[in-house]
Amino acid sequence: MTDNPALIETRDVPPRTVFALEQAGVHPLLARLFAARGVTQVAELDAALAHLLPPATLQGTDAAAKLLAEAIAAKKNICVVADYDCDGATACAVALRGLAWLGAATGTLHYVVPDRTLHGYGLTPAIVDLALAKNPQLLVTVDNGIASFDGVAHARAHGLDVLVTDHHLPASIDGAVTLPNATAIVNPNAPGDGFASKALAGVGVMFYVLLALRAELRSRSAFADGTQPRLDALLDLVALGTVADVVKLDANNRRLVAQGLKRIRSGRMQPGIAALFAAAGRQPARATAFDFGFALGPRINAAGRLADMTLGIECLLTDDAARAAELAQQLDAINRERREVEAGMREQAEAALEHLMLENDSGDAPPALSLFDASFHEGVVGIVAGRLKDRLHRPTFVFARGADGALKGSGRSIPGFHLRDALDLVAKRHPGVLLRFGGHAMAAGCTLSETHFDTFDQALQRVAREWLDAATLTRRIRTDGALALEYFNAETVATLEAQVWGQAFEAPLFCDEVDVLAQRLVGDKHLKLRVRHLGQPRDAIWFGHAEPVAERVRLAYRLALDEYNGQQRLQMVVEAAAPASPVADGNSRSRRRA
Repeated sequence: MTDNPALIETRDVPPRTVFALEQAGVHPLLARLFAARGVTQVAELDAALAHLLPPATLQGTDAAAKLLAEAIAAKKNICVVADYDCDGATACAVALRGLAWLGAATGTLHYVVPDRTLHGYGLTPAIVDLALAKNPQLLVTVDNGIASFDGVAHARAHGLDVLVTDHHLPASIDGAVTLPNATAIVNPNAPGDGFASKALAGVGVMFYVLLALRAELRSRSAFADGTQPRLDALLDLVALGTVADVVKLDANNRRLVAQGLKRIRSGRMQPGIAALFAAAGRQPARATAFDFGFALGPRINAAGRLADMTLGIECLLTDDAARAAELAQQLDAINRERREVEAGMREQAEAALEHLMLENDSGDAPPALSLFDASFHEGVVGIVAGRLKDRLHRPTFVFARGADGALKGSGRSIPGFHLRDALDLVAKRHPGVLLRFGGHAMAAGCTLSETHFDTFDQALQRVAREWLDAATLTRRIRTDGALALEYFNAETVATLEAQVWGQAFEAPLFCDEVDVLAQRLVGDKHLKLRVRHLGQPRDAIWFGHAEPVAERVRLAYRLALDEYNGQQRLQMVVEAAAPASPVADGNSRSRRRA
């Protein structure tokens, strides 16, 4: 199966903004990159904690703070209900560490985390029953709960208070946004919430609740002796969960991540974070958001996918470095297993897609993809959906059979196709097909009976045909244009790596035309290139791409350092290729000789 060809585009760069940023002291290359990503003032780049949005502007934090302060004062048992992904795990660790620092009595803090194959997602009645064994008086959800109507009702029926902290979109019932009957709710996406950052991850929401709780305790003279705890010590966890959950890195989230990276680079981090860096072979002193998303995050997530997220949470909670190292090694082993399972599922899924495309008269992939195989693993369907979505640029759902016999699907989408809204429309058009669904614009999940799979597939394709056109079904790679020769050096790589990049604030991707001097496969699946760029020979590599490119080609690439045997070399890491601009024969030959 070949990739959907990409259209390489160059971001618009407002020159006046670039000039203003440069005049304010921003590095010229960074000024261009920031301006292209919507930064208009240098104040947006200030990562100081003082510039974080005030907790009081997040709806519900006042009620949550009072509820928690009273529970702490009465020494009530508090049970945190976690989620089984990295955001949920870090949010759980932040909640338990923060509440302990803020005065919760020893032995009053507990947590439970669902097994995705047994309990489903969120605060289900089954999870409430699991939590009841801890004898709680207050349940605190992290990264879940906003659509947990039955679970909240079950907890309240047992006399428990429930604090929901979440960031997912609320449920819509009969066209009206509806919230569970919790004691207090904190969610920037709740109706009527005016918080300026709707992109907070679950861990970010919990961190804000702790900030509000500290302020509430301060108003009650809890820190009269001057021992007010420093909650910024939790920012390594907040940064990890924020990046791993792939939420939009708006200015507020970038500050949270930047502060977490600053602490890690200076050696100040939880033992579990340090252990995960070691297990991944990464250096904390050179930590980047990339490490969170592609090294630490997957190791935490692997526990929730194939084993028990308790391993991940315990790794983040322990203060024993040796214990943290042991748990990090276990997570690393589970992640290697996850990669093997994923590779097998991808091969099966791609074979099924090849067959599907051969059956299609046009030979193209349908506008939306739904795949199911009885051998698929429920814990890895989201990853495989994401890989296929990236390759074919189609909204994609991958399903596995759950322990209860129902199909559990995880979906990933493309710009222009709001996945949760699409599921909502499918549910309205075909009542009873979707047993449960929820999520975001770009990622969502649903549960359905196996007998309804074909109905779901056709219904999703119908929505995709209505919402998507040829333009939105074309994969686009947005680049920052050409990179001047003066910036091809290790100093530029260091300058770029020191910044915070991520979702909706993408890492720099440059685009230049090059002559290909040599190309070969390494590891049977990576294309190694030797190219001439601006008269200079360069090394380039295209990971996961085996097809050769033309003698002259336009490359979209990242600038990186390749380290081998203690030596560092600049390398162009290719993300996409397109035909070079037409040039006269003489010009082409002269360029190749240059």
